[in-house]
Amino acid sequence: MHDSAMNELERHFSGDAPQSFYDHLAACPECRSEVEAMDEFSLALREFKAAPNDVPAPRLGFGNRVVAEIFDRHEKEAWGLFSPGAAFFRRIAFASLLVLASLGSFLVTRENGAGGTDAATIMAQHDAPSGHGEGNDRDQILVTLASYR
Repeated sequence: MHDSAMNELERHFSGDAPQSFYDHLAACPECRSEVEAMDEFSLALREFKAAPNDVPAPRLGFGNRVVAEIFDRHEKEAWGLFSPGAAFFRRIAFASLLVLASLGSFLVTRENGAGGTDAATIMAQHDAPSGHGEGNDRDQILVTLASYR
């Protein structure tokens, strides 16, 4: 395209190009074909232009898909090749539960082995002083049972 036509091209699209521009297009087939192609393209763009109040709405769930994609990309970038994956964390949780169950059962068996907590064992461990009365003995046993830890 020639410089004279190029300089007036903007004015042509706005609708106020001088007559010399149109005279040049009539005489120059190269510039005329380029301007015609630009006019067709401009017309196609005007057809796609939306009305001022007609804002296109995205499909349902668009926001959720965008957020999920952002989180997925962020997760991949953060961990990269060093990501152990979900199976690793499941194994760690299972091993932790096994250790907890083993430790709990060990503590329970150790507590039971140290001495019984039933009433017969407590009464068997009771040291009754030899010189006391029958009513005093009952009170002493109740105090011993109530204060046992």
